[in-house]
Amino acid sequence: MEYSFWGPSPSFSAEPFQLLYGTIATIMWICALLSSKEYMRRRLHAGRYYTFMAITYLATAGVFLSGDLLTLFVFFEIMSFASYVLVVQEETPQALAAGGLYLAVSVGGGMALLMGLFLLQDALGTLDWTQWAGALETMTDRSRLYPAAGLAAAGFGAKAGLFPLHIWLPKAHPVAPAPASALLSGILTKTGIFGLVILSAYLFEGDRSWGALLLILSLVTMLLGAVLALFSVDLKRALACSSVSQIGFITLGIALVCLLGPHNAIAARGVILYMVNHSAVKLLLFLLAGAIYLDTHQLDLNMLCGWGRKKPLPALFFLTGAASVAGLPFTAGYAGKTLLHEGILECLAANVPADNFRDLLVASEWIFLFTGGLTVAYMAKLFICIFLKKNQDAVLQEVYDQKAGPCVGPFTTTALAVPAIFLAAAGLMPQTTLDVMADGTQSFLTHHGLEHSVHYYTPANLSGALIVLGIGTAVYFGVVRRLLMKSASGNGKYYADRWPAVLDLERLVFRPLVRGMVWTGTIFIGLIFDRSVDLLIASMENDLFRQIHSDEERFSPLEWLRNHPLASFWRRVQEAYAAFSQSLSFGLLATVIGLCAVLIYLL
Repeated sequence: MEYSFWGPSPSFSAEPFQLLYGTIATIMWICALLSSKEYMRRRLHAGRYYTFMAITYLATAGVFLSGDLLTLFVFFEIMSFASYVLVVQEETPQALAAGGLYLAVSVGGGMALLMGLFLLQDALGTLDWTQWAGALETMTDRSRLYPAAGLAAAGFGAKAGLFPLHIWLPKAHPVAPAPASALLSGILTKTGIFGLVILSAYLFEGDRSWGALLLILSLVTMLLGAVLALFSVDLKRALACSSVSQIGFITLGIALVCLLGPHNAIAARGVILYMVNHSAVKLLLFLLAGAIYLDTHQLDLNMLCGWGRKKPLPALFFLTGAASVAGLPFTAGYAGKTLLHEGILECLAANVPADNFRDLLVASEWIFLFTGGLTVAYMAKLFICIFLKKNQDAVLQEVYDQKAGPCVGPFTTTALAVPAIFLAAAGLMPQTTLDVMADGTQSFLTHHGLEHSVHYYTPANLSGALIVLGIGTAVYFGVVRRLLMKSASGNGKYYADRWPAVLDLERLVFRPLVRGMVWTGTIFIGLIFDRSVDLLIASMENDLFRQIHSDEERFSPLEWLRNHPLASFWRRVQEAYAAFSQSLSFGLLATVIGLCAVLIYLL
């Protein structure tokens, strides 16, 4: 870190992994802007949209090219506030509500990240992660690192969409313009993953405690996201929940990087390849969802059913992305998932003395395979619904069939073709595409080389893919077709909205928690002031006015205050305050004030 007369100056780095994701960010923005040319046509506030798209891109590129965590934090916060405008672009009540939630999570996560950075600076003496190795060699007590890294990880996890801070993704993605949703899912979540990679690879390599924590969070995240995607009947919400699940897969790889220590090269390559796969997939699928929305002005699967029966090119695009998300053989996602699975097996094969920890790894493998099956099921649900089934409304189906020609313009087609061609090439030729990419960038995650060559299409790896495919087929026919579909008045079926409200953590956990904290603090402070004032007035009444009035005519200051006209005004102020204190904004404000107080204390 360099210092100038006004303080620390920005520091930048050009590691191959950083350049890779800086390049991916640039390509994704170009594709999103190409699609935006048609998506934003004749829409209001297009100038504002493009302005904040540019600001968000510059901030995102700054995150990936940062040379220390302080520089990263500055660009991270600029990116968060600029992307908020993209979420609320449509200015509908749903968009404003989702934007408020996104901002609350971003601000809360940013404050936690800042406090974590202060503690890391105090413990290590620097925020330049390339210098942490030297600081760790001289550190006698490493327990100080856990609360610091935990706070920083909370900030990064909030942006990545890691459980339990994933709550903004299913609500922000459906309301944002489709090109913005593609960027939110495909690249902005990777800024949080980037921060988790730095903490895990440079602070906690070989640390079983940190690795186990990330492993548990990743398992919950991938399983929860897959379940929510399976139940969703909104196209963009299903893709958003899918992003939550895929972030869980990536975080599992980061956990394996920690657990495997000097034998983590396979896991590190799996993290890189799956990150790249997820970025390309979500760019493709969200842009295609935007094209579908422009053509139909619908996102409900029951209304979209049969839309693509006579549209082979969109069907091919969607199938490419869906198969890659599911990790089917000969797709880009298969290579990344294969490496992650091999990482789990290598961790199991290592000498693990604790039986309960080994049980966790065994459970991880089965959750990994089961969640992969759920991914196959919900992607099959989307593809079959939109491109294979007939709509129950014969008139609507005829309208869809008459639009058999190109449903998107040339700019959107070009934007869709870029990730589709990459995914197809990477899936068919992983050794000449993905492996070369991993060879050049894995040094950012690990300083250890491969201990054996990678063969993707061995019987063991193919058997894992067959297990996933079998689970997915069983879930689709046993759950989707039987439990998530209802018989219509005719002979067909429609998708029932069985969204599990019990998994809505925002409504059931976070809002009650924030309001409870606010009310507890407000009541406590109010009781202190109320009792103090009552005691003071009572003391004045007993001591100062004892000899002034007789018992019949004794002057009571307390009674006089209660009957004064100002008292009614004060009661109205209290009622207004009570209504305001129930809002999430007030809770966020109170939380930020509390965090600032703690920060001032630390400084």
